[in-house]
Amino acid sequence: MVDIRLLTIDDFDALHRVWTSTGQETNGAVCIDDNREGIEKYIKRNPSTSFVAEENGEVIGVIMAGHDGRRGFFHHVSVAREHQGKGIGKQLVAHAMEALRKEGIRKVALVAFTDNDLGNGFWESQGLTVREDLYYRNKYTGID
Repeated sequence: MVDIRLLTIDDFDALHRVWTSTGQETNGAVCIDDNREGIEKYIKRNPSTSFVAEENGEVIGVIMAGHDGRRGFFHHVSVAREHQGKGIGKQLVAHAMEALRKEGIRKVALVAFTDNDLGNGFWESQGLTVREDLYYRNKYTGID
């Protein structure tokens, strides 16, 4: 049986195990600001919207969800490879969407790598559409 609960900083090592099992570390998705300090800041800023899926006490999935007061964002949504295809991702998304709704958030966005066929197929199955009218841009601030 899979249990969904709020993400805590105590889950940090387990998060990295899940991310590594899905290849997120190797494709650049887990970067400089995804260290323990960065994740702790994220959880403090978004204490009620990020979740983990556990089975027999082991973290097997994660969704980091937060908002800026008007728009929700999903970050690092992952289910360990051996647990994919069992509806765990769908459960995590449902919990995060409900938590965001409770905070008055009506729209959610995310960034997915174009070559992530499995992930993009999942997001399409969840009703998230591709925006062709936007460019995604980023820049490091230079803070170490």
